[in-house]
Amino acid sequence: MPSRHGIDLTGICQIMSRKQIRSIMECTARINLWSGAVSSGKTIASLLALLFAVVRAPNNGLIFIVGRSLQTVERNIIEVLMQPAGPFGPFARYISHTRGATTASIFGRTVHLIGASDVRAEGRIRGATAALIYVDELTLIPEAFFTMCLSRLRVPGAKLLATTNPDGPSHWVRKNFMLRVDSLDMRQWHFVLDDNPSLTEDYKAAVKTEYTGLFYDRFILGRWCLAEGAVYSSWTPSYHVVTELPPIDAYLGLGIDYGTVNPFAAEVLGLGRDGILYLTNELYYDSKARRRELSDHEYSEQLRDFLAGIEQPHTRQRGVSPQWTIVDPSAASFRIQLYKDGINAVLANNEVMRGIRTVSSLLATGRLRVHASCTGWINEIPGYSWDPTAAEAGFDAPIKAADHALDAGRYAAVTTEAMWRYRITDPVPLPSTVGS
Repeated sequence: MPSRHGIDLTGICQIMSRKQIRSIMECTARINLWSGAVSSGKTIASLLALLFAVVRAPNNGLIFIVGRSLQTVERNIIEVLMQPAGPFGPFARYISHTRGATTASIFGRTVHLIGASDVRAEGRIRGATAALIYVDELTLIPEAFFTMCLSRLRVPGAKLLATTNPDGPSHWVRKNFMLRVDSLDMRQWHFVLDDNPSLTEDYKAAVKTEYTGLFYDRFILGRWCLAEGAVYSSWTPSYHVVTELPPIDAYLGLGIDYGTVNPFAAEVLGLGRDGILYLTNELYYDSKARRRELSDHEYSEQLRDFLAGIEQPHTRQRGVSPQWTIVDPSAASFRIQLYKDGINAVLANNEVMRGIRTVSSLLATGRLRVHASCTGWINEIPGYSWDPTAAEAGFDAPIKAADHALDAGRYAAVTTEAMWRYRITDPVPLPSTVGS
């Protein structure tokens, strides 16, 4: 075990709960799963279990750490373990990795790092004999890849460790494994936010404020619940829609959802002097309603005229230049047209669930407001609902209808997150009438 290297485990054990310590000591099954709320302590427990497992892993098999992508493996696992000032500080000097490399060294053992975003990742582990596999965020991994991982655990004493946040009750992780735990060589531990002893009450209160509806049930209570009803359940026009804007300190992004037959929508995201994000202006063109489709050149011209005509609130200036122009990843021809017209556009971050979670949190904490002129967004959001057919199939997705302005706003918010995350106001509980 790691203590053979002269490591004092007293410090890390003092900040862990009995549940965390028990999960580390009892993860002796072939499959070991830590599931539950965000920031609940499950990841710290699983990573300490991983370190012990690396030392004890049979020498006649390989060690793998798997995540959605190589970058998430580096960020969520390797970099956490290598932080000298973090909870794993005593172990940091026994871990080495070069960013971008597909291997790391932990206690002298070579560890292979794998991104498994789709079924093609099976080829990266096919034919290997594994002694130990660690999977980060299991619900984001393709089922076929996970099945392949289990088939690679072929040496005596080989085991798999995995973490996950809850998903829908029909997800394959829950149906095929969690509900069958008694018939499998498997152990599982469930964590809620209050299980993490290292969190302050102020932090827990802030996190609980940030989530609402589906995300509160899953990420705070750790429930495997169905995505149903309104996607943005805290939306209340009387609170979130404003008729006057404060001074805008920065126009962060212009999010664009491109459409020819479908509507074309562009949303301007600004950071107000009050520390709140605002969708300040909107360009919305519905070719079906107008009975005329526009070319890429015409859309680009309309967009430039739109930006040039925006009146900056509380100033005499007209025209804005958002720091980023963010375009639907599928709109390749339109991005080329923008470039020809002197606008360098970037690809939107189109991770739908991440974007919905980000916007939902901003609405739930009153840190995103929408100007009354953004009628496309305001008209679309009440009907933006979870798809029950997708939920029954085991995954979350909104119904794809009348969501063009919403997508444009989501692109702007999530793609510029690094610019506004530490500049917006602290989360505050909304009035009790909001979202009711």
